[in-house]
Amino acid sequence: MSLVPKLHQLLGDVSLRRRNRRSRAGRYYKDRKFDMSFIITRSDLLAPTEKQVNALMPYLREVLRSALGEFGDVVRLGNLKCLFQAVFPKGTTADIPFKNAVEVSMFSREEDDENIKYLDDGAENYDERFDLDALLPPARPESNYPEMPTVSSLPGTTASPIRIPYGNGKGELIDLPGLVRSDLELFVQEDKRQALIMQDRLKPEQHSIKPGQSLLLGGLIRITPRTPDLIFLGYNFTPLPEHLTSTEKAVAFQAQTRTAAQVDNICTPDAADKMQLAGSFPLRHDVTKLRAGPITRKNAINIKVENLPYRVLSTDILIEGVGWVEMTAQVRARQLFAKPEAKAAEPVVDDTSEDKPQDPFDAILSRVHGAEKERPKEPPVADKKTNSKAGGLDGPAELNWPVVDVYSPLGKFIGVRAPMNGYMLNKPRVLAKHKKARPRRSMKGAKKRDKMARRDAAAASASASTSA
Repeated sequence: MSLVPKLHQLLGDVSLRRRNRRSRAGRYYKDRKFDMSFIITRSDLLAPTEKQVNALMPYLREVLRSALGEFGDVVRLGNLKCLFQAVFPKGTTADIPFKNAVEVSMFSREEDDENIKYLDDGAENYDERFDLDALLPPARPESNYPEMPTVSSLPGTTASPIRIPYGNGKGELIDLPGLVRSDLELFVQEDKRQALIMQDRLKPEQHSIKPGQSLLLGGLIRITPRTPDLIFLGYNFTPLPEHLTSTEKAVAFQAQTRTAAQVDNICTPDAADKMQLAGSFPLRHDVTKLRAGPITRKNAINIKVENLPYRVLSTDILIEGVGWVEMTAQVRARQLFAKPEAKAAEPVVDDTSEDKPQDPFDAILSRVHGAEKERPKEPPVADKKTNSKAGGLDGPAELNWPVVDVYSPLGKFIGVRAPMNGYMLNKPRVLAKHKKARPRRSMKGAKKRDKMARRDAAAASASASTSA
């Protein structure tokens, strides 16, 4: 959602390499050469292992293509690799300061050669030797732990250009401010705005949203299923506290007319009157093969998805700058592919009559040829929507997708994308040691066995009385 459309044109018509095999790479345009890269930050929050994150790269490429729109279908998105391996190639080391083990220096330390000499006045004449833009702040002395000038309530936000010298005057890193993102934090209390930042990898809990229930996220976002008689599964990949309750109570909590100790509402008092419907999002993506387990596995039962009597559909509800919520539902295939009953076609009434004025060109032709030329009747115009729903030839029929409604401040800050299936990557492992109690014993035939035991006991008592 933070991707700016047509960003390559805003930067000065940067020509990106197309998917055509004749397109060349590394061309100069107006004595300049641009290399545009898309960096996915904090990919360590997506999966627990590096192997699983690398497996998501084809999915991330397709999501980026869909976000670019029509331009994404023609541009070449290759050379996809991990940023750490690009910055630190094989054979180099990373300089990790001991003060903060999380921060990793972007430049490997090079050993000085014996023939290299440094000028003493290099730092003093630095501004004179390089004619930098006047918008940049003055250079500062190099230090091991430079302070980052961020003027924002949220960390990780660059408010002004940052000049960080490195390598004993060998180079300088200039970090420019980014683009303005979401204003969702304006609807959150100031002392609770840290709850919008995802700091650790989340292991979401599975919530079964039954008919008449809604999933509430911090009193800020409400997800309500619209499809009746269907159970949805929700997985919260946001740092916002979730609460599953009835829809009536969820509306009251979001309107701040009802409070409870177990519901943490982080919204401001003014945000209660600004909650609107952000959209109704259908679950269009089929994840049956991934969710079915050994039923569709080749080395197990190996049943094709087309032959299963059900489908598992999913989608990701995006919350701008916060995270996403994975929604999943299992529907019957008969109900999903059901078509509405086609209405009987009404007879077409021919309104053409001889009393209506005819075309003057046809009248001239009738005089020349001595007979009136009959005009072919036009076929009746059918409704495209009705024809498509009834399975006509105008287009594919729209399936009966399950739908969820999302409510947010001003009806904004919400998007949708193809599911990442993050729960399958981050769900907790269930081992044998975690199962403390044995499974419940099957009760099949228990009543029948009790009845037979009572009959045997009655027969035994009757035989004992007769013998006595």
